[in-house]
Amino acid sequence: MKLIYRIVLRLSAVLIPLMALWGMLFFLMTVDEIHDEADDALDDYAELIIIRMLAGRELPSLNSGSNNSYSITPVDREYADSRSHIEYYDAEVYIPEKGETEPARILSTIFQDNDDNYYELKVAMPTFEKDDLVRTILFWIVLLYLLLLLTLIGVTTWIFHRSMQPLYALLRWLDHFTPGRRNDPVPDDTNITEFHRLNVAAQEAADRSEELFESQKQFIGNASHELQTPLAILGNRIEWLLDNTDPNEKQVEELFKMQRSLNHIVRLNKTLLLLAKIENGQFPESSEVDIAALIREQAPLYNEIYESRHIDCRIDLPEQFVVTMNDSLASTLVTNLLKNAYVHTEPNHGIDISLCDRTLVVANDGDTPLDGTHIFERFYQGNKKEGSTGLGLALVKAVCRYYNLGLAYDYIEGKHRFSVTWPYKKEEK
Repeated sequence: MKLIYRIVLRLSAVLIPLMALWGMLFFLMTVDEIHDEADDALDDYAELIIIRMLAGRELPSLNSGSNNSYSITPVDREYADSRSHIEYYDAEVYIPEKGETEPARILSTIFQDNDDNYYELKVAMPTFEKDDLVRTILFWIVLLYLLLLLTLIGVTTWIFHRSMQPLYALLRWLDHFTPGRRNDPVPDDTNITEFHRLNVAAQEAADRSEELFESQKQFIGNASHELQTPLAILGNRIEWLLDNTDPNEKQVEELFKMQRSLNHIVRLNKTLLLLAKIENGQFPESSEVDIAALIREQAPLYNEIYESRHIDCRIDLPEQFVVTMNDSLASTLVTNLLKNAYVHTEPNHGIDISLCDRTLVVANDGDTPLDGTHIFERFYQGNKKEGSTGLGLALVKAVCRYYNLGLAYDYIEGKHRFSVTWPYKKEEK
């Protein structure tokens, strides 16, 4: 999960309950204030009625336009003592003018006149307008809550995304960084101290990686070059022993084993030297190479070499596919893909070679997929095969990296598929 999404989720997890609590408290306080206003109005109306009744003045008319109604009921002392001095509650009251009941807020109080007579006064105020007001307030609180929440999350996300641009630039640079190639310097267009320190550390790490990569290439190249002479001498000594001495059968068998091992080391050494040369850019010469013609030339040779295994090679190629490459590296690319397919294909199985839309695909039958993250590494072998150095696909990767070709491995429908894609040139698009 991206950092910005994780922060948005965490921010939402905090803001949603916090703002919901705020909205609930605001709603409850608003409703309580509405009730207080209604109760105050009832108090004022009840006080007006009691004052007029005690003064013997005319009581307010029930149809005075205030929508309030009241009733005065004589009660005895015992009832008066059993009731609260004043009480507020909600109930349904009958409205004669409408001929129906309506929800109302009611004030009930006991008072005494000058003759020590007790009366119960009930004042009712219809609350349908208040309920409408409460519902309206609730609607707007919910709406404003959602708008405020979305605005806060959106603004925070935008600000965070803008603030993290230096980090995204560094990540894009790391995605394209490859040791041994010409890389742009780390982008450092920021005045934020932490991001600047991160960019400096990344540049220092990249420089160390480049130095180690160059040292590795130089060591492999020098070691492979220095090993050529002693390996050639050992090969000549073994051949001299076989041709000029009279060893017994056991000695001849051991000499042949030594020769096979030595030949394997010689092939390994030459391959490592070729890898070092490719990575050092020692193949500057390029020419027009027909990949389709190269495959048609090499495939029959491998058919002859592995004829005893009865491998069915199916080829689907265009008439020609011309690219600009060093002819030696083009041959290395094709032959190593073909050899890998033949070496790792079981007897009586098949190989498919196709070239379409600037993509060469070499597929061979297989039972289980390989580790696509390590298949192109040096000395990696999914299944150890005799005569394999474990460097064939590493050579293919080195050539592809040298020419910026796309290289991929897939396991589809029981087949290992190795694909190489040549990008279009600008004038070809």
